[in-house]
Amino acid sequence: MSIWNRKSLDVLLSEATESEKGLKRTLSSTSLIALGIGAIIGAGLFSLTGIAAAEHAGPAVTLSFVLAAVGCAFAGLCYAEFASMIPVAGSAYTYSYATMGEFMAWIIGWDLVLEYALGAATVGVSWSRYFLELLNKFGIHLPPDLICSPWETLKLGDGTVIEGGIINLPAIVIVSLLSLLLIRGTKESAGINNFLVVLKVAVVILFIVLGWSYINEANYHPYIPENTGVKGEFGWSGIAAGAGTVFFAFIGFDAVSTAAQEAKNPQKGMPIGILGSLIICTILYVLFAHVMTGLVPYTQFVGDAKPAATAFAATPYTFLQTGLIVAILAGYTSVMLVMLMGQSRVFYTMSNDGLLPKFFSEIHSKFRTPWKTNLFFLVFVSLFAGFVPVSDLGHMVSIGTLLAFVLVCIGVLVMRKKMPDAPRSFKTPLVPFVPLAGVVVCFYLMYSLPQESWIRLIVWMALGIVIYFAYGKKNSKLNK
Repeated sequence: MSIWNRKSLDVLLSEATESEKGLKRTLSSTSLIALGIGAIIGAGLFSLTGIAAAEHAGPAVTLSFVLAAVGCAFAGLCYAEFASMIPVAGSAYTYSYATMGEFMAWIIGWDLVLEYALGAATVGVSWSRYFLELLNKFGIHLPPDLICSPWETLKLGDGTVIEGGIINLPAIVIVSLLSLLLIRGTKESAGINNFLVVLKVAVVILFIVLGWSYINEANYHPYIPENTGVKGEFGWSGIAAGAGTVFFAFIGFDAVSTAAQEAKNPQKGMPIGILGSLIICTILYVLFAHVMTGLVPYTQFVGDAKPAATAFAATPYTFLQTGLIVAILAGYTSVMLVMLMGQSRVFYTMSNDGLLPKFFSEIHSKFRTPWKTNLFFLVFVSLFAGFVPVSDLGHMVSIGTLLAFVLVCIGVLVMRKKMPDAPRSFKTPLVPFVPLAGVVVCFYLMYSLPQESWIRLIVWMALGIVIYFAYGKKNSKLNK
């Protein structure tokens, strides 16, 4: 009963072909790209861009996006090779099982909870903030105790300050509704996601086009503000710290790989979905950040949870503010939809392997979805969204995602050595340079995050190791 037992590629591929018993293949290449864009464009772009500019990089936040995108590109190329080789639900968890053994697979699966489940909770809190602003524009005010967690301060657009409430009810409601939608079916969820993606991409492009004519070049000087003497506060270290901050804006392209078992043609569709969504979003991010920091001085974004709205107010098109908020809400909704789906697919796969109770892999007889897992995460994510401050959630998500990327990059190196002749419809180019570069860049971004993020990651991983040895190792189908 070794903890380093690996799952053979033949077993993984046989699981992928058992479509009659498992998940339904309904997603085209276009749907996979939309799935990736749906997960990527959201809270990171509309909220964290201003924080990264005001506290770390200044106008050079565009370079922070480029640096973060480089790390994602290296990891994305590695993901694409694995996803085309092993078209099975589970993302990095499945790839680690095939390359580094069961224990490392458990570690990465447990780590993905930080990325997907807590990522959905983080976006849920941000969604509730913009939703409250929308209600305020129509003169609707919810009870203060029901819109804020007990441990945070909320400042509304009308200047009202709420010093801690009882529960963030809007965040819980949106998480619950999307979880119930996912139980209904992947095809239906993908259709709604495609609509939301078109809407929010249209608004991002509109922001760029309308705002470009009103850029004040003086706002770009100095482009890289001088370092204050503190690591991460402007200068080149500030650009790196900014990249670690806005990295949250890139998480999600790997969520495409969690849907591999539901793709119509995964060998072709997975690389297209992963790399296509990453390229499109990087271009939009850089242009969006360039316009935003050009419209108003970056110092105006200090403590601003709605930097896009602040920047847009510098144009004559303020009458479009309500439409902008609606589009941002749509963007947040699609991000949560994809993250909740990704997490349920990871737990579904881990349960199939015996590492988690059978409860998590039971498929609905009509909808063909892991409905009990969706219900579990409805409760789990709602608790975090309703009671934990968004700042604490955000850094946990980023460091968890970066760790997943590091392990996937290492996995490609291991697989190339152990199984050099295995069929690969997509090959990561320039091996070993690309995987090694991915490891270096992602570790560098992890290093730039606050010490508290590392402490929480270590505590979370320690808890996961206890659960593995108490349950997973004893019940593993591979070990039996």
